[in-house]
Amino acid sequence: ALLGLAGTFLIVTKGGGLAFDARYAFGYAMAGVCAVLWSAYSLLSRRFPSVPTSVVTWFCAATAALSLVCHLMLEETVLPVGAGQWLAVLGLGLMPVGAAFYAWDIGVKRGNIQVLGAASYAAPLLSTLVLISAGFAEPSLRILAACVLITGGAALAAKSL
Repeated sequence: ALLGLAGTFLIVTKGGGLAFDARYAFGYAMAGVCAVLWSAYSLLSRRFPSVPTSVVTWFCAATAALSLVCHLMLEETVLPVGAGQWLAVLGLGLMPVGAAFYAWDIGVKRGNIQVLGAASYAAPLLSTLVLISAGFAEPSLRILAACVLITGGAALAAKSL
């Protein structure tokens, strides 16, 4: 897991250090709360495998309702323009985001939790690789090193010791 974390650190920090800006303290705090809630959800899901994965639909609905409340309180509404943007919003909600919750629940309940945890470090790497393939980011030795660290960490976690 530490290898994966190191690889993720290389991607997120772009090889530099971390800096704390007090202007974003509320956001940092909310990210911390989200991390605690997500880990608690994952642990509870693992602890109660008899709860069907279909319950995820209700978790997603509750999350959407809470997100709407937060959006209305904290953000300015900007609606998508045109059918293409609305289709993109719908597609994101149903496929990578919506399907990911179901896949995570199944993985937590029935999968190898160590491998799942280590593999979750691949998200920033995969996002970066998509940006590179779309021409929005440049490949670099830093990204290659991150790739080696993340996949090495996942492979090590998958290996029976």
